[in-house]
Amino acid sequence: MIATVKGDVHDIGKNIVSVILQCNGYKVIDLGVMVPSSKIIAALREHDADILGLSGLITPSLDEMAVDLQELERQGLTLPVLVGGATTSGLHTAVKLDPCYSGAVEHVIDASRVVETCSRLLGSDRDDKVARAQAVASLKKRYSGTREEYLAKERTRVLLSTEEARARKFKCDWSTIDIPVPSKTGVFDWAVTVAELVPYIDWSPLFWAWELKGLYPAILEHPKYGEQASNLYADAQKLLERIIKENWLKPRALVGFFPAHTDGGERVSVCDREGKILETIEFERQRHAVDTEADGQSTTRFSLADFIAPQAAGRSDHIGFFAVTAGHDVERFSQNFLRQHDDYNSILLKAVADRIAEAAAEWAHKRTRDWFGYGLNENLSEADLRAEKYRGIRPAPGYPACPSHAHKAKIWQLMQVKERIGISLTESHMMNPAASVSGFYFHHPSARYFRA
Repeated sequence: MIATVKGDVHDIGKNIVSVILQCNGYKVIDLGVMVPSSKIIAALREHDADILGLSGLITPSLDEMAVDLQELERQGLTLPVLVGGATTSGLHTAVKLDPCYSGAVEHVIDASRVVETCSRLLGSDRDDKVARAQAVASLKKRYSGTREEYLAKERTRVLLSTEEARARKFKCDWSTIDIPVPSKTGVFDWAVTVAELVPYIDWSPLFWAWELKGLYPAILEHPKYGEQASNLYADAQKLLERIIKENWLKPRALVGFFPAHTDGGERVSVCDREGKILETIEFERQRHAVDTEADGQSTTRFSLADFIAPQAAGRSDHIGFFAVTAGHDVERFSQNFLRQHDDYNSILLKAVADRIAEAAAEWAHKRTRDWFGYGLNENLSEADLRAEKYRGIRPAPGYPACPSHAHKAKIWQLMQVKERIGISLTESHMMNPAASVSGFYFHHPSARYFRA
């Protein structure tokens, strides 16, 4: 049995796992997305499942997995549980998930490992309780060692106080720094065709979804993955041509530019044109201690707020927001393929839609750079765009520089995202439709990504 956990709508990886298992003789019951613990447990008992797979893309899904495991434990279930998804890891499983459950809970690093993992945890005979117990004991011992090693390191880890970290904040001369002014302020809704987005598509993550490691276009010539990658790319191009020709998807982009200033710390005040504060956003500051600059690490402790002018500087600055989607018809066409028993193209469509959404984010960012003036003379190639060789950054909530997904709620309120282009948020701040992207625009010439 397999499910995407409550609050999460992403299922590409889960669907690939389902296909692989079915091709290897397993009966798979897919409960879908946003599945609560109660539904999972009821289905496990109804179908007498041998093993459970939990999937999640965003960091709040990790907490939801812990909730599910705790409920399995409370209900007295002991079947093996597999966890997977972009934010899952063996370390997180060992430290945060394994202690929640007396049964086996194992992280599956990629879909190609799932058959071997199921075979090991289930044994060759469903009734072979000794083999199962040995597999569980071995896994528990391995995760216990990983957990103890991690906790020992954490006990020696040094975190700076807020004051110490702030003393090392990024600094610049706000009296002379170039602060661009947008040609327009407010919120703007753009429709864009898939054909317009094609030059902005980064194909590399498409291959990663199928566990093909490498960067496009070099991966097409990879000695190990090249043939598979080339076939996948050709299939994606055929599907993309059909999407464009038959006008399946209607991407939308919403951007907003607001006057903004900071208090000199981590708080950004977002204002209207008259200077009235509409919202405040606290951006996390790095606090891990770095005594000397080594291995490319800077002693500076960054916060995204550092890239917005402080009110005391007396200069006008702006913050930007964006939300884009590949459209609301992805799921409908994906289900059409499933009704034709075409699992492959059902999954491929979702993967291509993700690429279209990311391309929409790149397209919208280019337009905003032009509105601020500094993008008008970029002359960047497609490779330059993929390498982000332009001024400014667009960090997304949930990623290292701003790890809190809760920031999305403020973006949604300020720009009325759901009302304008129909992207909603789940209780875990997952975007629905899944092929959607959102975040912030920072235009400071020294703006950079980092891990908070």
